Amino acid sequence: MWLKRLATDRLARCQLAPRDAPFVVVAPVKSALRLVAVNAEAARLGLTIGMALADARAMYPKLGCADADPDADQHLLSAVADWCDRYTPLVGIDPPDGLILDITGCAHLFGGEAPLCRDLMQRLKTQGFDVAAAIADTVGCAWGVAHYGDSSLVPPGIARDYLAPLPLAALRLAPEVVDALADVGLKRIADVLDRPRAPLAARFGANLVRRIDQASGDDDEPIMPRLPVPPYVVERRFAEPIALEQDVLGTIEHLAGELHRLLERRGEGARQLAAALFRADGKVYRIEVGTSAPVRDVARLRRLFAEKLAAIGDTCDPGFGFDVIRLSAMVAERCDVEQVGLATPDHAAEFAHLIDRLGARFGLRRVVRLVPQDVHIPEFAVAAVPAHAVKTTANLAVQVVEQDSLGSIRPIRLFARPEPIEAIAEVPDGPPVRFKWRRMTHDVARVEGPERIAMEWWRDKEGRTLTRDYFRIESRDGVRVWVYREGLYERETTEPRWFLHGLFA
Repeated sequence: MWLKRLATDRLARCQLAPRDAPFVVVAPVKSALRLVAVNAEAARLGLTIGMALADARAMYPKLGCADADPDADQHLLSAVADWCDRYTPLVGIDPPDGLILDITGCAHLFGGEAPLCRDLMQRLKTQGFDVAAAIADTVGCAWGVAHYGDSSLVPPGIARDYLAPLPLAALRLAPEVVDALADVGLKRIADVLDRPRAPLAARFGANLVRRIDQASGDDDEPIMPRLPVPPYVVERRFAEPIALEQDVLGTIEHLAGELHRLLERRGEGARQLAAALFRADGKVYRIEVGTSAPVRDVARLRRLFAEKLAAIGDTCDPGFGFDVIRLSAMVAERCDVEQVGLATPDHAAEFAHLIDRLGARFGLRRVVRLVPQDVHIPEFAVAAVPAHAVKTTANLAVQVVEQDSLGSIRPIRLFARPEPIEAIAEVPDGPPVRFKWRRMTHDVARVEGPERIAMEWWRDKEGRTLTRDYFRIESRDGVRVWVYREGLYERETTEPRWFLHGLFA
């Protein structure tokens, strides 16, 4: 599919350029402003891409123009590619102004290849695009016919007949190669189609031979889809668009039932799902949710998408309604049936569902769990990991870390980085009697400790392995803190430093 006038169509859609008057897009090329795109009216006047703006203005003084914006053009091309997902999940971008769609196995949903092509072109023209499209057995043939041919459907097995009368530029060759071929009298694809490959490759490069083979079907040319192809896809199309949230959720619930049957057949469950909402005017919204465990329960999936829609709010504007809704399982894992108690609730499933609901609201990466680590250094004793990445067993949903009654009490709030303080002690190895933290002085009323923790030598980047003596301190103002002295006096350092590491309730 070729969007002939992507740049000028983009400006016209934004009402920044007229449709019924000559208009061009220019960019600096070799120290001169040259035309890089022209609309249909400018093309009728004979203006062509590559012409100098000064020459075009000399011919038509009232010619309108705008500066080129390749990033905006590519953003629009990506949006059109999103919209084309309604026809097939295999959509690749052919920069700067083309798309490649693999409709194998999808055409029957639209009544055949020709009705699909007509529907695609009609919808895009309604949206304000000047588009040309062709369907063929190979990417090269479809590209050449769309750009230089006058047909939209190439019957299977006769790609060579449609390619032969086309110019050599239809093989996607560099302009200098096309000019070199023209210098020796080779101007049409028919002139090189049956010639020996070795002389052509030796004189004009191996890319010429590769393009000929790709267009004729003698060499494979895979399509690189811009989005990953999901293993499970179900969708629903509507004769009349729907706009109410309850209708959208009802459709997602119905599609989740179809997805449930597909997943159950293979003994799998979904870990990541995506709902694509195709708006009638071409806008596409993609809503993704993740789960902490493989799931295929219909009611649970509906609640997750309800939470996600509630979090998105007005960002997902239905406009004139959605005419296609697609539900995909992007990631699936093995999901075996587990035996649960008859009278006891399944705490693991309830906890996993809580994680999924919070993840749908705030994002799975923002919902974390503190997992104990096999180290005794306070700041490394636990690690915050995404909650959905922590495996839970069928009988235990939460890893419970029991507090040893004989062990030291840890503060409720532990600073990620200990804060330096100024402290005064009666004896060098004793607890402080006064300390200054954040420019405020506190007198110590009660103190417990020390708790001695030796640092691990491989964790200190500066080569220091100083011992820490921790104290639990309550000030006369009621502030309860956890402080430590770094370094044993005279044995490790002559100037120990003090730090505040946490706060108690």
